[in-house]
Amino acid sequence: MGRGLRKGLTNYGDAGFSLFLRKAFIKAMGYSDDALDRPIVGITNTYSDYNPCHGNVPALIEAAKRGVMLAGAMPMAFPTISIHESFAHPTSMFLRNLMAMDTEEMIRAQPMDAVIVIGGCDKTLPAQIMAAASVDLPTVVIPVGPMVVGHHKGEVLGACTDCRRLWGAHRAGTIDEAEIETINGRLAPSVGTCMVMGTASTMACMIEAMGLSLPMSATIPAPHAERIRLAEASGRRAAELAVAGGPRPSEIMTPRAFRNAQVVMQAIGGSTNGLIHLTAMANRVAARVDLDAFDAVGREVPVLVDLKPSGDHYMEHFHHAGGVPKLLRELADLIDLDAPSVAGGTLRDVVAGAEEVPGQTVIRSPDHPIKPIGAMAVLRGNLAPRGAVIKHSAATPGLLSHTGRAVVFDSLADLAARVDDPDLDVAADDVLVLRNAGPKGAPGMPEAGYLPIPKKLARQGVKDMVRVSDARMSGTAFGTIVLHVTPESAVGGPLALVRTGDRIRLDVPARRIDLLVEEDELAARAAALPEAARPDWAARGYARLFHDTVTQADEGCDFDFMLREPPPAA
Repeated sequence: MGRGLRKGLTNYGDAGFSLFLRKAFIKAMGYSDDALDRPIVGITNTYSDYNPCHGNVPALIEAAKRGVMLAGAMPMAFPTISIHESFAHPTSMFLRNLMAMDTEEMIRAQPMDAVIVIGGCDKTLPAQIMAAASVDLPTVVIPVGPMVVGHHKGEVLGACTDCRRLWGAHRAGTIDEAEIETINGRLAPSVGTCMVMGTASTMACMIEAMGLSLPMSATIPAPHAERIRLAEASGRRAAELAVAGGPRPSEIMTPRAFRNAQVVMQAIGGSTNGLIHLTAMANRVAARVDLDAFDAVGREVPVLVDLKPSGDHYMEHFHHAGGVPKLLRELADLIDLDAPSVAGGTLRDVVAGAEEVPGQTVIRSPDHPIKPIGAMAVLRGNLAPRGAVIKHSAATPGLLSHTGRAVVFDSLADLAARVDDPDLDVAADDVLVLRNAGPKGAPGMPEAGYLPIPKKLARQGVKDMVRVSDARMSGTAFGTIVLHVTPESAVGGPLALVRTGDRIRLDVPARRIDLLVEEDELAARAAALPEAARPDWAARGYARLFHDTVTQADEGCDFDFMLREPPPAA
């Protein structure tokens, strides 16, 4: 197989000529024989003018290169797809698997002995780790880091929890056009990912807890010099892995690492998106994420990080309080501290090095949690036979046990056309239902689960309602929102059977979501559904591949042919 430049030679039928030609062309870049004889560390370049979350990537690449060279190896940066949440049409989730495939094939195609993946915006880190797991080359992850907080009229602002809250106030008429434009320029004051516990922060924290990145990598603000030093240290470590040949992702992404990630996801008040991504990552290494086991973790693990949208603070405050290492110390009784880390050693070593910050209140102890149980619960019932998810840490407590009349929207277009209609028949205790917003139905399972409060109710002061869909929701959002209803309506799931006026019962303590309609009536409705056909948007190319092979939310929304089969039972 070879190492360094000799690895993965292009096949011309003459290996000697293949190496000769490769060296001849790469010398056109000015490399010396000494440089070309070193182990190679590939570095993914996910910078894009369309991706402000990754605006610091060029600086991180340079620092990582410096670390690689200081350790005696050769860095080689290469471009891959870059996805930004608010610039991706139809949705970033539609493109996550494409980025995973691109990253995997570029790692396979080019000679490298280890790889550094640099990402941050919601779908980029999971895509990169799905790729790294499939290739199983020694990998170090460098998250781009969260942006710093903004300010408006003396209030601290965070994208995008406060984006949603303040836009809701604008819809309700309490913030005028001039002020919302001013706020618009203050919500995201620097490059980096959202500084609340959205999907980007959730993934970075879980990845650090899994041992795939160096300690403190999840929380250092994107513009800080410490983030640059972390990139240099990551480069140095990647060079060491290139020489040693490991540990590889398969040695780190073990069942105990995935359980550690689930414990941390519950304790940080993480994004519901994280569960889909963690499932997809686990399926790439023949591990599995069991939804009922995840719910059991949530009953055992309290929310300890006081961070929006479940709490009050922001990522930079989490960082200055001690970050993930300090959190792991508080969770020591629930974490497998003998799980390995790409930093060398185990999580026990990471915890031993955690900083104690006198007086900090962002990272709580289990004796004084933000919430007594974890952030998320898994619901089942006749409306979600394969499961649904609710982030009850960010919900209205009084709505967690609620029965209401369904008000159904058949699609995103239907929602947009009718939700603010003054004649819409809707009341505050109704249940808003959105269907055809899942992986195949939308397509790409957009973050549309955060259905807006109908304008006429918002102007009456209504701030939350029970909302149910087969869509996703941004981790930055809040409310009593049931997501990932599986199977989705587009493949004939029960959500397709709901009619306006039906009664829906949500019982989070009992972990139930049920449509209160007789079984005979539901069977008749199911029999009357039209046969599913490939939609026009999926006629060709990647869209057709996506539609025909994407799995459901409980399976990670990966392509069915990319899943690694689990080992046979003992």
